[in-house]
Amino acid sequence: MNVKLLAHTQLSREFLLALEDELFGLIFREVVSESAVVALSAIRTCYSPNLPSEIANLEGKKYFGAEASDGGGGSDADRLFRHIVRSGHTSTTEHINYTFAVEGVSRALLAQLTRHRHISFSVQSQRYVRFGSGDKSGGFEYADVPSIATKDADSIYSEAMDFAQLTYDKLRAAGVPAEDARMVLPNGATTNLVMTANLRTLLEFYKKRKKGNGAQWEIAELADKLRDEVVAVDPWTAQFFDEIQ
Repeated sequence: MNVKLLAHTQLSREFLLALEDELFGLIFREVVSESAVVALSAIRTCYSPNLPSEIANLEGKKYFGAEASDGGGGSDADRLFRHIVRSGHTSTTEHINYTFAVEGVSRALLAQLTRHRHISFSVQSQRYVRFGSGDKSGGFEYADVPSIATKDADSIYSEAMDFAQLTYDKLRAAGVPAEDARMVLPNGATTNLVMTANLRTLLEFYKKRKKGNGAQWEIAELADKLRDEVVAVDPWTAQFFDEIQ
């Protein structure tokens, strides 16, 4: 499995260039994430008489320039974010979005993903991508399963995959279109997708699918990798993933 962040919430150029020098400097030095400015604007819009487009300039110094007053570390903006998330007002985190490339995951995992809401998917098609041994794909690939390896049952598993490939190839050779021949491809066949989700959705996904919460190994691994990609670009979100039980 490979997970790579393709895009994430950033400020528009016009808005960024209109920021006060001090806040612009904090963003330029990567002390403050652009997504944190969006989060502050969304949260304070609910409670402030200032316009959403003005909040960063009028209130940014107060929140990003002062230490957290709750003793939790970080800036007072971090204290505000903690307060909002812990109070359940998490709709304000829906404005922070992330787009990922997710590669080499099983169709079984894809089925589990569809049980979650507010995630957008673009998935490699088994209808338009042909998976015959002689096609450009070279045949379908399949996921390695830890429990199968542990039980020394790799030969049983690979034999089933080889038979599925052989059956697919025979159907295609018989003139069956790829969209129908794919019916014999197994849950273990891997696929690639692009997925987009907001921060609130990712936190809820992580809560349900993190390791130790009963999730299957593959989707638990995905949950960890998504978290790592988000935290790498937006360190201010780490505390919310860490607090999840």
